[in-house]
Amino acid sequence: MKVKYIIYILLILGLGALIVYRISKNASLNEGGKKKSDKKGSNTGIAQLNAIVVQPTEFSNSLSVTGALEAEQEVQIISQTAGLVTGIHFKEGGVVKKGQVLLVIDDTELRAKLAEAATNRSLASETEKRAALLIKSGAISRQEYDAAGANLKSMQAQVQLIQAQMAKTQIRAPFSGRIGLTTVAVGKYLAPTDVIATLVSLDPIKVTFSIPEKYAGSVGINTILKFKTSGSDKTHSASVYALEPTIAQATRTLQLKARTSNPDGELLPGAFAQIDLPISTIHDAILVPSEAIVPIQNGQKVFITENGKAKEVKVEGSTRTDKDILITAGLKAGDTVITSGNMSLKAGTPVKVKIGTNK
Repeated sequence: MKVKYIIYILLILGLGALIVYRISKNASLNEGGKKKSDKKGSNTGIAQLNAIVVQPTEFSNSLSVTGALEAEQEVQIISQTAGLVTGIHFKEGGVVKKGQVLLVIDDTELRAKLAEAATNRSLASETEKRAALLIKSGAISRQEYDAAGANLKSMQAQVQLIQAQMAKTQIRAPFSGRIGLTTVAVGKYLAPTDVIATLVSLDPIKVTFSIPEKYAGSVGINTILKFKTSGSDKTHSASVYALEPTIAQATRTLQLKARTSNPDGELLPGAFAQIDLPISTIHDAILVPSEAIVPIQNGQKVFITENGKAKEVKVEGSTRTDKDILITAGLKAGDTVITSGNMSLKAGTPVKVKIGTNK
């Protein structure tokens, strides 16, 4: 029985010794970790952050709008007279010159009428000459002489009328350009309203677009804009040459037209245009990265470094680009703006910065 008690006492003493050992070990580890942490903290007490030095730069404040391309000139070629087509002198989709004959309509009947009218004119001319001689001798009255002169003028007008009708049987290009597709063929009967083809002048070409009325005073004649068309990454330039004199009341917009050269005909009328329109240029603009801006209740702020510490500066911004914001108040050239860790940064915090570039 005594042996049993002795065993229990030994077990209790062993367990107690183990507990004391573990407590002492943990205390030693905690003290070592604290010293290590204090040592580490002494090396990292100053925050390591990125920053930029503010440098004034030229900034173009632009407006992005959409527009459409238009031909400098565009007409539908139609016939002014009816008749059978006897000749087509253009290639579909080809280039034609001003005054070039495009299509010929049968003028056989008109040529016969012209010959008849020319004969009548000759007879009327002879009659008028005889009447002029007779009136001098008093053989005819003044009324008879005037009738002969009037008949001559009538015959001359008849010849001119038929000649004008014959001229309409040859349809000519009113200006140089590219002619479109046609459904007309030799032997087809044309009515006076039938469309033969569409003729467009492609060089130069127009860009038509509208801007909100609040920007109406920012754009004028000779303003240079940039634009791209759908399916192409090529950037084109155009110059504004005309503005609508009134604001459209329904949309509160101002319509403008610009013009650009198109020597190769790569720009086609009707194409969609994405336009970048400069509305102002600031030559000493201050831009900072968007990540430097910290929103606050009544505006926005940034942190700059001053004497090795973070300083809070309230700023005013306006236009944003893909990565920057234009600062209109609060910063000046030479300020070092912190661009990382701003959301957790506090004024007066010691900081060490790595200067980068704002590109």
